[in-house]
Amino acid sequence: MMRIGIISDTHGLLRPEVAARFTGVHHIIHAGDIGRPEVISELCKIAPVTAIRGNIDRAAWAAGYPHTALVELAGRSIHVLHNLAELGLDPAAAGIDVVVSGHSHRPKIETVGGVVYLNPGSAGPRRFSLPIALATLELSGDAIRPCIHEVARKPLGDSDVSQAPGKARSPQRKRHAS
Repeated sequence: MMRIGIISDTHGLLRPEVAARFTGVHHIIHAGDIGRPEVISELCKIAPVTAIRGNIDRAAWAAGYPHTALVELAGRSIHVLHNLAELGLDPAAAGIDVVVSGHSHRPKIETVGGVVYLNPGSAGPRRFSLPIALATLELSGDAIRPCIHEVARKPLGDSDVSQAPGKARSPQRKRHAS
C-alpha cells in the first residue's frame, strides 16, 4: 500500500499539524498556492514532493513550478492542477485515475466516470468559515481510498483570518470515499 499526503492553498503557512498528519506518507502532492518556498522545503523533510504553482505563486521562486503535473504512483496516474475549472482534458479518456486540485478552499471527494476528483481544501490561513483541511490518498491493488482530514477546528473567538459575518460554522468530520 502507498499512502500519499495531499495539500493545497497553504498561502505561506505550514501548520505543525501537517507534519503529524503526514507522518509515514510515501509522497506528498501540493496542488498550488504554496505562498513561500519554505513550505515545500519543510514538506520535503517528510517525503518526496510534487508541487505545482497556483494563482498566488507569482514571485521569482515559483517560476520553476509547473501549472500542472502528471504523477505516476503505485501504478496509478494522478493529474494535479490548481483550479479544476481549468482542466483541459478528459481524465477518463486520458487514463487518469485521480485528479487533484485546490483553489476553492473547499474539501471535496467525488468520483465521476471512474475518476476520483480530490480537493484537499486549504491547509493555510482560515478563510471565512471554511475548514482547514488536507487529505490522504491510499493506493493498494485496485483500491483508491481518499480521505479528508480537518487539521484545525476554529475555537470560539479565534480570528485566524476572517470569518464571514452572520455565517455559522458547522462542524466538519473526517470523511472517507472509495
